[in-house]
Amino acid sequence: MDPAAPLLLFDSGVGGLSVLAPTRALLPYAPIIYAADNAAFPYGTRSEAEIAARVPALIGRLVERYKPRLAVIACNTASTIALDHVRTALDIPVVGTVPAIKPAAELSKTRVIGVLGTEATVRQPYVDDLAARFAADCLVIRHGSSELVELAEAKFYGAPVSVDAVRAALRPMREAPQGDQIDVIVLACTHFPLLADVIAAAWPGVALVDGGPGIARRIAQLTAGQPWPASPPPGIAVFTAPQRAPPASALVRFGLEEIRAL
Repeated sequence: MDPAAPLLLFDSGVGGLSVLAPTRALLPYAPIIYAADNAAFPYGTRSEAEIAARVPALIGRLVERYKPRLAVIACNTASTIALDHVRTALDIPVVGTVPAIKPAAELSKTRVIGVLGTEATVRQPYVDDLAARFAADCLVIRHGSSELVELAEAKFYGAPVSVDAVRAALRPMREAPQGDQIDVIVLACTHFPLLADVIAAAWPGVALVDGGPGIARRIAQLTAGQPWPASPPPGIAVFTAPQRAPPASALVRFGLEEIRAL
């Protein structure tokens, strides 16, 4: 393994940075390519057919260009729809992102949990399977919100996001039958941890769980024993619409010091 071979993280926007942060904490010397298909953002409002075709093609181009040792689909929507397609197409390990229903069920006392994602994620059969396997004794209330995805991106770009706006986006989940009994919410979109402080203020007393730390641990397991550079190289951020990329000052907080186009 070439020590310079990077980790590739892919998302529709900046949500995958909530996976990059815990990955950096575990693997501080890992070279990073962070790729965002912001030309097609947000994925949650697009059709399954479009995502199933678009994501493998883009990741294939990125793998050909950057020769990563491992790829991460740091997006719940893309993972639940296109993960198998990407794994079939590539000869490197591919880590997906799935809703953290198992830890949420383990944590819940009321046995009523919320799964908060995009419209595309929450309707996938994969979520049915996770709920049946790990939360069979729980009521699982799902809500898809494109508004929260947009608010998370806006917050990252520096715009103010009000608690009232987030509370309004959460209202359908809270007003669902037994919604007031939810004590754990699964942040089933990688954008939502970027809003965790505002979500917590909008719904006090509810625990929030996301898959970022678990994904980071999986990446560390799959790369255990592999060589890394002696010092971390500058991370590279790749955008399908670089003219709409976040401010460089926001990306540099995640070690991403160069912006490129795909």
